[in-house]
Amino acid sequence: MNKHFFRNREKKFKKICIPKKICIFAFLKLTNIFPVVLATGFFVSIVTSMYQIDKRGYYGKYGGAYIPEILHRCVNELQETYSGVLESETFQGEFRRLLCDYAGRPSALYLAGRLSEKYGCSIYLKREDLNHTGSHKINNVLGQILLARYMGKKRIIAETGAGQHGVATATVCALMNMPCVVYMGKTDVERQRPNVQKMEMLGATVIPVESGNMTLKDATNEAIRDWCCNPKDTFYIIGSTVGPHPYPDLVARLQSVISEEIRVQLAEKEGRNYPDYLIACVGGGSNAAGTVYHYLDDARVRIVLAEAGGKGVDTGMSAATIQLGKIGIIHGAKTIVMQNEDGQIVEPHSISAGLDYPGIGPIHAYLADNKRVNVLAVNDDEALEAAFELTRLEGIIPALESAHALGTLKKIPFQSSDVVVLTVSGRGDKDMEAFSASVADLSRLT
Repeated sequence: MNKHFFRNREKKFKKICIPKKICIFAFLKLTNIFPVVLATGFFVSIVTSMYQIDKRGYYGKYGGAYIPEILHRCVNELQETYSGVLESETFQGEFRRLLCDYAGRPSALYLAGRLSEKYGCSIYLKREDLNHTGSHKINNVLGQILLARYMGKKRIIAETGAGQHGVATATVCALMNMPCVVYMGKTDVERQRPNVQKMEMLGATVIPVESGNMTLKDATNEAIRDWCCNPKDTFYIIGSTVGPHPYPDLVARLQSVISEEIRVQLAEKEGRNYPDYLIACVGGGSNAAGTVYHYLDDARVRIVLAEAGGKGVDTGMSAATIQLGKIGIIHGAKTIVMQNEDGQIVEPHSISAGLDYPGIGPIHAYLADNKRVNVLAVNDDEALEAAFELTRLEGIIPALESAHALGTLKKIPFQSSDVVVLTVSGRGDKDMEAFSASVADLSRLT
């Protein structure tokens, strides 16, 4: 652990109080310069970030678009189109309406009283599990399907690990009356059966992938192959901050509504719009990117990301990419990748299907390189224990992905004055089989 990361930082700030009735979606801009404009029409703050993507599609040395020639036209079209669409009033109006009326935003920022008492600080949970479809994934897919429709695409494909992105994609395809194909590793199909059933009920075609480790990496491989074969009419809705430019930036911007809400909600609850700690799990990194987006240049905020330690970082059965990986290329982007001496991808392991990925979004690789985030590995058993703990203390059953974020709480030396925001990225319905198999662990918590 980086001890310097947890040192007390000077806390000189001006309190910002925002009226309760202000709608946080009013005039929200998804651009690289984020004016936080409220319904009254004045600017609360303008934030520019040194950590945002550059004009070439890179975060420092990470990112880019390493793609086969057959996809050049599709990717170039997306690169030239996405920013203008996202910034248009038409898109903003429809996107905000769907986030509010369909997805159920803003999601709650809940002060977890018993959890706070146990860890000796104020712990707020950003409740993305309460969104329609049960996770943060709906934020991204609503934006991307609107973009696909604007670009005249007629068919949607997606990859999924835990099934949360697959369910969200199938949901918006049903809403927009568009055909949907979801690629999912056979291993994940078996361990996330409830989400497979939801996707099929929503009308999606779920294709089990039997290559490789039969998990998220392999599902992504097959989705890209499909895209190569159907470039003209197909839009690939990628679920995380991975893939060729512009996907890492596109997904991060669509998920940035999470941190935008946190700013407003904390101002109302704490009299200041920033926490001392932000905590999220990270695999590909979409919920982490959304959680930290508006705080990247705020040195008062310490950012902690939890990656999947699996059976242990040193066991050979882990998905702790930042701790075990080195620079390479995966799924069209240069980033940190788990690989052997010959550059072949090492198969990851995690009890969490959504974190079982041998790469990481280029934005997170860049943040880790620049020591802006502290990345902690949380092992399978630690995540399970944290999930049971939250369930017993607060009556909230988190997804296994979110449980990894909760697993960091025991690893951080909080002070009583600290305000902590932890994103619960999804609910745990899909993981009940794994929880039931580990029910013996409950005896340690009663």
